Amino acid sequence: LVTAGGPHPWIIANALIERFGPIDVVLEDGEPRSTFIRRRIRKFGYVNAAGQTAMMVWTVLAKKLLKGRIAKLLAENRLRPEPVAGQSIVRVPSVNAPEFREAVGQLKPDLLFLVGCRIMKAEMLGAMPCPVVNYHAGINPKYRGMNGGYWALANGDPDNFGGTVHLVDAGVDTGGTLYQVRGKPASNDNFMTYAFRQAAMSRDICIKAAEDALAGRLTTVPSDLPSHLWYHPTIWRYLWTGLTKGVRSSDDTRRSEEHTS
Repeated sequence: LVTAGGPHPWIIANALIERFGPIDVVLEDGEPRSTFIRRRIRKFGYVNAAGQTAMMVWTVLAKKLLKGRIAKLLAENRLRPEPVAGQSIVRVPSVNAPEFREAVGQLKPDLLFLVGCRIMKAEMLGAMPCPVVNYHAGINPKYRGMNGGYWALANGDPDNFGGTVHLVDAGVDTGGTLYQVRGKPASNDNFMTYAFRQAAMSRDICIKAAEDALAGRLTTVPSDLPSHLWYHPTIWRYLWTGLTKGVRSSDDTRRSEEHTS
């Protein structure tokens, strides 16, 4: 499993470990925040980049405020959001660094399962010796990119709240779909808990995709959904959606190319 870390990837990793036994985890370094912000400014301009950054800061703070609720969600769904003792972890600067290719050569995996890491460049992807699949917290291709569950609800499309496991190509969540699962958030879920809910409902499809890959029977399924790439909402879009559309964005209110999700 390849990831930049965080609770949602570890939920998926631990589900795979429960099914298959010990697995190796390749952990890439996080990107400097300054680099991320400069890229967002170039793409969206100063105003929207500032709004997205404010949203990310608020998300970090709000998760601390909702610590108890998140802990209850984890317990109810038997989710483990951190590595267990003795977990094999190989650290690399990036999935596009020479160190990553070297690590793959040493580990000799039968499958690379990506969860929340940088987009693998075409050259690196072509050098991989085994199938490469990705878990995405959203329904592809309609909710590619970031915060797929939130955007489905914000767009009045609750039937497409869910997760996807897909083959990896050089695009952003554009590879062929293997499995999808759809469900509903709980009545007290919000922006800070949607991804936990999606990870909980997506564990089985991650296991199925891994079983298929190891058995050499990966099969993609077609989709007639439109394709759209979403980014982080700005803080004002987030608040406006909560107030006008009833999407729970905080306790009192009922688009990233850099990383897969």
